[in-house]
Parts: sequence; structure tokens; C-alpha cells
Amino acid sequence: MAISIARKEMLVDGLETSYLEAGSGKPLVLLHGGEFGGDAEVCWEYTIPELAKRFRVIAPDLLGFGRTAKIVDFVDGRRRRLTHLARFLELVDAIGAPCVGNSMGGMLLLYDAGSPAPLLRPAKIISIAGGGALASESAHFQSLFSYDGSFAGMRRIVDALFHAPKWAADDSYVERRRQSSLAPGAWEAVAAARFRRPVEVQEARTPSEIAYEKVSVPTLVIAGADDKLKPKGWQTDVANAIPGARSVLVADAGHCPQIEQPAITNEVLIRFLTEG
Repeated sequence: MAISIARKEMLVDGLETSYLEAGSGKPLVLLHGGEFGGDAEVCWEYTIPELAKRFRVIAPDLLGFGRTAKIVDFVDGRRRRLTHLARFLELVDAIGAPCVGNSMGGMLLLYDAGSPAPLLRPAKIISIAGGGALASESAHFQSLFSYDGSFAGMRRIVDALFHAPKWAADDSYVERRRQSSLAPGAWEAVAAARFRRPVEVQEARTPSEIAYEKVSVPTLVIAGADDKLKPKGWQTDVANAIPGARSVLVADAGHCPQIEQPAITNEVLIRFLTEG
């Protein structure tokens, strides 16, 4: 039987918040990545149908993305996004639910879990391509910062995200992501997070490092073996830094193994989420 996925909207402390929901049972939260054009639907379209057979899956468009309010906090954007997310989870009765995050979504989970006062407190964390070092000098990485709203610019982003060339060669897929990036306020919200402050004022910023050694939540780190945006072995470094964490490497996948290799990734997710 086909899984029904519902698009829902609610106000979270006055902010329009959109999310996908499917399945029944214990809640499971999916957090998408932070690239231009990223949102819950494009990130988790191959994940939700399978996981919804076992869980009540909740996948929000995070603050600044998709159909959720385009709000940017220039003082501490990460904490603002986490505060909004924590309040959202309270309203959808998913406090303490295990969380899976891709890229920025995974980084948010690890950052929060290692902070002095965690807001989310999930039962388990799975970070897919989130946390650890970045291949910041590569042309692929730079394409995430230089996006100008053009089709060619989005094709470069898609090429950076995926291992197989078929994704960037698929004009309809590229255009679908581009259209998401062109929603009112979407480009500005994502671009704002990429601003770089002058050296003279950087010390005034809220510390952004992840305290991996303070993460006490059972954690699994998943990496694509052919991720163009991460250095080789990053997932091992992150897992070794988190007490009791494990890592899994998915072959023939880039920054989004849940899209490129959904069957394998879904199996890994379900195994970790249901063990213990």
C-alpha cells in the first residue's frame, strides 16, 4: 500500500512553518540540508515512504527554507533555528524523538547535543554528511557560495552534491531545485548564512565549534564514499570524537546518500533506529 505523505502548515511562535508528515507510531524527525534549493521534500523524498512504514515521520522545512518563514538571525542564526525547531517539535508532540539530519541538519543536531544547554534532546542522532571537516578549497564547495539563481549555477550545486553525473544532467531535476531556491526570500535567507565577517569583528561571533566530546546521545555518522564536499575519512574522525558513536560509509554516493543510494541508506537508518 502506498504511503500517504501530507503537507501541513502551522504557526510556531508567529512564524509560518511547513512540514511533511507520514506514517504512524513513534515519531521520527528528519532535518534537511542547507544548500540553495534545499527543503524537506527534495531531501527526503526517497526516505519518508520507507521509514513511514515503521514511524510517524515528521520532516520540517527549517527556518529560512522551503515554505517556512524566511527569517535570518545575524547574531546567532544557528541557535535561532534550533529554538524554532525545538518549539515546533513540542507542538507536534515529537520532543525526544530520534532525529536524522543531512548536512546542515546533521550539523545542527550535533551542535545542539554538544552544547551546554541542548534544546532538542533526541533519543538518537543520525548525521548524514553533517559535522566534521569540509573540502572548503574545492571548486565544488565554492559553487555552494557563488550561486546566482541561474540554471547553470544550480547545475553546479547539484554536481557538487552528487557522485553520479546523471543528477546534474537531469534538466528537470536541476530546475526543480532551482525553483525552490527562487521562492520569495529563499535566496536571501540562504545567502545570509554564507556572509563572512571581517577578521576584526570575528571574535564577537557566537562560538560555532561542535563539542563532539560532550555529545552523550547514541550517534551514527553516515558518509558518502564519493562526497565532493568532505575530505576522505571525515566520518571516522567525527565518530571517534563522540563517545560510543559509530560511522558507516555508503559506496557510490556523494553528499546525499539518502538520495543516491536510498535502499542501502534506509536499511542503515532502520537498523540503527530500531536497535536497543
